[in-house]
Parts: sequence; structure tokens; C-alpha cells
Amino acid sequence: MQTVILAAGQGTRMRPLTDSLPKPMLPVADRPLVAHVADAAVDAGASELVFVVGYEAEEVRSFFGETYRDVPVSFARQRTQQGTADAVRAAREHLDGPFAVLNGDNLYEPSDVRPLFERAPAVGAIRVENPQNYGVLSTAGERVTGIVEKPENPPTNLANAGAYVFPDDARQWLEVEASERGEYELTDVLAQTIDAFDVHAVEMGRWLDVGRPWELLSANEWKLGELDRRLDGDVAKSATLRGDVVVEAGARIEPGVVVEGPVLVREGARIGPNAYLRGHTLVGPEARIGQSVEVKNSVVMRDSALPHLSYVGDSVLGRDVNLGAGTNVANLRHDGESVRQTVKGERVSTGRRKFGVVVGDGVKTGINSTLNAGVVLSTGARVGPGETVLRDR
Repeated sequence: MQTVILAAGQGTRMRPLTDSLPKPMLPVADRPLVAHVADAAVDAGASELVFVVGYEAEEVRSFFGETYRDVPVSFARQRTQQGTADAVRAAREHLDGPFAVLNGDNLYEPSDVRPLFERAPAVGAIRVENPQNYGVLSTAGERVTGIVEKPENPPTNLANAGAYVFPDDARQWLEVEASERGEYELTDVLAQTIDAFDVHAVEMGRWLDVGRPWELLSANEWKLGELDRRLDGDVAKSATLRGDVVVEAGARIEPGVVVEGPVLVREGARIGPNAYLRGHTLVGPEARIGQSVEVKNSVVMRDSALPHLSYVGDSVLGRDVNLGAGTNVANLRHDGESVRQTVKGERVSTGRRKFGVVVGDGVKTGINSTLNAGVVLSTGARVGPGETVLRDR
């Protein structure tokens, strides 16, 4: 099964984390988000992976190369991001026969993708509480009879999970008309397939659309929760590591450190002395968590440093961030409401009572600074000593 993986978008709702990194390449446990999609496809029997790339394409190309897990890899360039059908159209010259399409920013259980391939033509479906927010499938038994986008009166609670297997004929149906939002939609290709073929709805047990920073936390909670304890790095005798903790080769855990898994410490990272890591935390390559720093349920990306006396909870820190001594992150609303964050100019609920900050690449904070829950610090932002930051900067 040739598998097209859509990885061309920037991910504007993920800003500032995607200012220079495509959303599918954001870290989820020990690999980029899109690599988990590729793994699910390979485990299901993919014969070739065709990545549709665009924004910062070289990041995807350099990671996957010409083969991935012994499966041939090719790349198609989507020049302008004009929708999912346009993305697959860019890959059409690579396709010969039935083909699968997976979103590069979704997480799937590998065990759910195999039956999708086996039941072709097929579309992945996930049961949701609020189908009005999704593309919704109409069904007769396991057969899909229609799809409608964000209906006021949904016919079912089966949402389109962005996972498809199309027949060879569908290559000729990619020339769809633009939708109301000016994009060429793969769901219109699916509608034509439903009219011509018996399309199966394959219900997926677990699925996650990773579109916003708190969903990147959810993705890491999922994949870090699958860790098996492994200590390949240098761990001091007086350090205490409980549960499923992975310390990669080249990482160092200094004396007095306490780590409560699931926690992943990537190669070249250094923790401590006397630091405390807990609760689904990812420490990226070459990152530094220093003296008496506590990090809880957070993603700290490559080359970032929290050297002294700081607290970071439920947060996402980009690359090459430096938090001055005594920087503290607030991650809890005392009124019990969910923390809100600004996404594309709109205040949006994260659905989380505990959520800290989102920090872009190259941000620096001064000593004894305080960051309020839900604050976003844009790429390269600066916070002065002793400042309390209550609004995005």
C-alpha cells in the first residue's frame, strides 16, 4: 500500500513553535510527530512512503532520507498550501494503484491503521462527543453513505479521522472545485469515492489531532506513557529514578536528582544537581535542567536551558530558550476554570485546568521573572529581571 503522508503545512495555530519548524516535525517523545505517523503506516504494511512537503521541507527530507525502516521514501512538493486534495495532487505522479493518505499531524494507534489498509477503500472514523466540530460520516452498517462538514444536526457521532485508503480511480478525482474557504478538499474526493464504491468506515480506538500547543502536550503524554525503563546514559548513584524513565546514551543525571516517570531525557541533555522531573516530561537533546529546578509535565526542546532555581509546569518550551535564575511559571487558575490561550488572535480554552506557557525559540527571561498561565512568548522575546508577564509578548 503506497501511503501519502501530508506534511507540507506550517501549523499557524502552533505559533511560535512553528516559526522555523514545520508542525509535523515538532517533538513527540523520541521522534518528530510525523515519524509516529510513518511508523503506523510501516507497521500496517506500507510499501512506499510519499511525503508531501512544503514549509521548511528540508527538515522532513533530512530526517527520513531515501528509506525509512527499510521502506522506500519519496517526496512531493506542494508549492502553495491550498488544501488536502491539492496536497495529494502534488503526489499523484508517484502513485500507481490504490493508495492511503494520512495526516502528518495526527496520531493513530498502529493497530488501527492495518484494518484500514485491509478494508480498502476505507476511511478512518473516531467517535466524538461534539460531532458538530468535525467532518461527520453517515453510515449504513460499516458502509459510508456520505460526509458532511460541521453539521448543525450530525447524522452520527462518527468523525472523519483524516485517514483514508482510496481506489486507483481516485487519482482522477483530485481536480475538485475549491470549497467555500478557498481550498481543494480531500473530503470532496472521498464523496466521489463513496458514490462509486463501497467505502468502509473503520473505527479507530484512539486518535489525536495535534493542532495547538496543548495538544502537543497531549501527544507527548500519550507516547511518553508507552516508555519502557531504559538507562543508557550516565546516572549518579545518589539520583533517584522511579518508574518508566529513559535516559539516552550521552545524557547525564547529576547527584541528588529525582525523576518520576514517565520521563524521557534525550542524548546530550544534563539534569541537576538536585533537580526534580515528573509527569510526562520530555527533555530534548543537549538541553540543560540545572540546580534545584522542577519541571512537570512539559516539553523542553533541543538546546534549551533552565539552569537555576526555576519551576516550569504543563508548558512547551521551544529550542535554545534560556530561563534566568528564579523564573517561575504559573500553571493553575484558582477559579477552577480552564486556562485560555490566544490562538490566531482569538482567546481559546485549552480544556486544561493546569496549563503553563508556550515559549518560542530563542526566548530569554531575566532572574526572578514570573510567567502567568496561558502566556505565549514569541520567538526571540525578552523578559527583564523581576518582571511579571500577564499578557502575551
